[in-house]
Amino acid sequence: MWQSLQQSLAEELKDPAFTVLAVALDQPEAARPWIEAAKPSYPCLIDREHHVADLYNLVNVPQAVWIDERGRIVRPPETAGSIDSFRAMDRRTFVVPEAAIAARHRAKAAYVDAVRDWVRRGPASVHVLDAGRAAAKLGVPKDDIALAHAHFRLGCHLLRQGHADEAQAQMAEASRLHPDSWAMWRQAAARDARGLAAGPEFWARVDALGDKPYYPPADIAALPAAGAE
Repeated sequence: MWQSLQQSLAEELKDPAFTVLAVALDQPEAARPWIEAAKPSYPCLIDREHHVADLYNLVNVPQAVWIDERGRIVRPPETAGSIDSFRAMDRRTFVVPEAAIAARHRAKAAYVDAVRDWVRRGPASVHVLDAGRAAAKLGVPKDDIALAHAHFRLGCHLLRQGHADEAQAQMAEASRLHPDSWAMWRQAAARDARGLAAGPEFWARVDALGDKPYYPPADIAALPAAGAE
């Protein structure tokens, strides 16, 4: 779904100053088929050791960072338009209520509209944060998170060397140290026939969140009415 939205944005907002850059936080054998099936016209990278997640403190997908022409972060990492509508799904029939589907569409549309506004208006967009507000939202990862990324990269190295058990132990320690990172947890979790970590272990982890969101909603300001400045 998000690959098609990214493609439509890349085509609609063709501008030398705007680039959609997608980064898959996954192993090449898992991510490449999805990328090839989407046939994107924008750059797609595979970050198997989660260096980008370490740099920007990403914990799930889809998350996005807005970086302007000067290399300044104008919107720190946030959920890119997804919401927790999937939690309303009937797990026996896989049916999602219409109201939840409608809410999901509204959230995605609001986020995409915000991107359009930023590309067209630049620093005048209501969605651009000044340096102070952007810094306040970024935060500084704690020592445990930095250590978690070190364990995760060691696990990736061991996996490539064929030491699966040792790799799993390192990735499990990474998840223990950084429990908010679904991206890390997903790499060591069991996968279904589609290659997705969406089995009973995933749902047990989601249920354990309680009222805490799986996708913290992006704080997207309302756009001005048409014709208003």
